Amino acid sequence: MKVCCFNRSYWPDVAATGQLLTELAEDLVAGYGCKVSVVAGQALTVAGGRLPWWRIVRHETHNGVSILRANGTRARPRRFAGRALNYISYFLSAAVASFGVGRPDVIVSLTDPPIIGLLALWTARRTGAKFVFLCEDIFPEVAVLLEDFHNETVNRVLDRINRYVLAHADAIVALGDRMRRRLVEEKGADPRAITIVHNWADCEAIVPAGKDNPFARAHGLTDAFVVMHSGNIGLSQNLDVLLDAAERLSDRRDLVFAVVGDGAKRQALESAATARRLDNVRFFPYQPKAQLDDSFATADVFIVSLKPGIEGYIVPSKVYGILAAGRPFIAAVDPSCEVADIARDHRCGVLAAPGDAADLASRILALYENRGETAAMGMRAREAAWLFDRRRAVKAYHDLFARLAGVPPGVTNETRV
Repeated sequence: MKVCCFNRSYWPDVAATGQLLTELAEDLVAGYGCKVSVVAGQALTVAGGRLPWWRIVRHETHNGVSILRANGTRARPRRFAGRALNYISYFLSAAVASFGVGRPDVIVSLTDPPIIGLLALWTARRTGAKFVFLCEDIFPEVAVLLEDFHNETVNRVLDRINRYVLAHADAIVALGDRMRRRLVEEKGADPRAITIVHNWADCEAIVPAGKDNPFARAHGLTDAFVVMHSGNIGLSQNLDVLLDAAERLSDRRDLVFAVVGDGAKRQALESAATARRLDNVRFFPYQPKAQLDDSFATADVFIVSLKPGIEGYIVPSKVYGILAAGRPFIAAVDPSCEVADIARDHRCGVLAAPGDAADLASRILALYENRGETAAMGMRAREAAWLFDRRRAVKAYHDLFARLAGVPPGVTNETRV
């Protein structure tokens, strides 16, 4: 089976969607014998490997996946103008690259950038492939709720593109039931076309570990109760409330807030913590995959937060790594969010009202004072993680693609042998 994916972020980029797509593509090759190509852009979050300005497309191969690297700008995406320039330049180069994908059985589009689904759909119709729209985000609602994306004309265009692509997709992938309902009720998507496949973590690569580890020792955190936010420090996480909660709990000298990662809001958040003299809030750089076990094991509890009203338009993929690490989490999200469902259904997390610092602080304090229940929630988190394991998700994608392409589902290379 030949599968072609369109998404700007891909290896070696470390953005969450790029990492997930890389794992999916490589597993389809290694586990199912698929021929996979990806029309990707230049990496935005790592240095090196930049295409010269005059070269529109470069062909690469990595772990069996054929990559058509489309050129484009790498402006800092902290403002609308820079982000829009990156989107458009990648789209135009990807349009050229699309003529080199051959005749795939299935074409898959993610949502980076939000207009790329249109090109992927046109390519599918031109090549006779089935088209799958993988909704990592729903636009323009995600853009409307962010701070630097308030152009009504642009958002109307994004909405029309999104509705058009949804209406013409042969299959749609939603990341959870709340997203599925958003797509049906608000975007007019055909519920019969939608398959729910959650994002995932690799439960064999991320495993529970003790706090006495190199990361914790290096930063003096082995004896502290660590409340951690790990991952993107962006425009959707509503992390200002974390500083307010930290201020309320500043008298607990062994309670530390660790913010791990990078993103558009990191500098402002770190500056605010410094200005408020919040010595119990510490910032750490993005941790590569090889060190995730140690950084995750340093946490006693994680924070997963979203701005109110954004639930279902975006699903925080970080929660699956938290589950795999065997740690509980506090979900400062709307109760209808997929993350809230996981916390309730598996009793591995607690809910806090989004944007409510007093409520968040009280939830943290309750876990701080009841270490036994905190540990028990962590064990239940690890049990739940297997429902969202990498192998399970990849099989679901393969079976969906196989059904569309008319080939037998669920046959791995090992089964063939």
